[in-house]
Amino acid sequence: MLLYILLGLAALLAILLIVASRKPDTVHYERSIVINASPERIIPHIEDFHKWSAWSPWEKLDPQMKREYSGAASGPGAKYFWSSTGKAGEGSMEIIEATERGVHIDLRFVKPFKNVCDTWIRFEPQGSGTRATWMMTGPNLFMGKLMGIFINMDKMVGKDFETGLAGMKAEVEKS
Repeated sequence: MLLYILLGLAALLAILLIVASRKPDTVHYERSIVINASPERIIPHIEDFHKWSAWSPWEKLDPQMKREYSGAASGPGAKYFWSSTGKAGEGSMEIIEATERGVHIDLRFVKPFKNVCDTWIRFEPQGSGTRATWMMTGPNLFMGKLMGIFINMDKMVGKDFETGLAGMKAEVEKS
């Protein structure tokens, strides 16, 4: 009986590994919101990492999170490092580009899993406002593929993007 249980578990594990290995090698998450402001009014809330605490969904995950800022005060070269023993993990961001088309960020996760993602918040005119689209693209590492079997990562990350965009909209429109 124990042999059949072990064989069943081995078969289940093999199936999970095969299904995970067939997942895409790249992930892309994207959400948008219309902000009643020009890109020039939105950019300062993104290119200055000190201002992220007002709208970023991850800033509130761990009140004890350690933060470090370096490089430029804002814009290209501005760097932000975070370290959390909670849900926020550990990583860094650097502003690569900040123009009226959008803000490009190099995002590097260290914990819980190492990964490097290309992140943008792009702008396009929308009526009297601006459509801000937050997008992140990166490699889908094997652990991410395995987690993706059980968790809808687009829904999870997308919810955070939606929360952040709504917070950014509120901050920009009140300033």
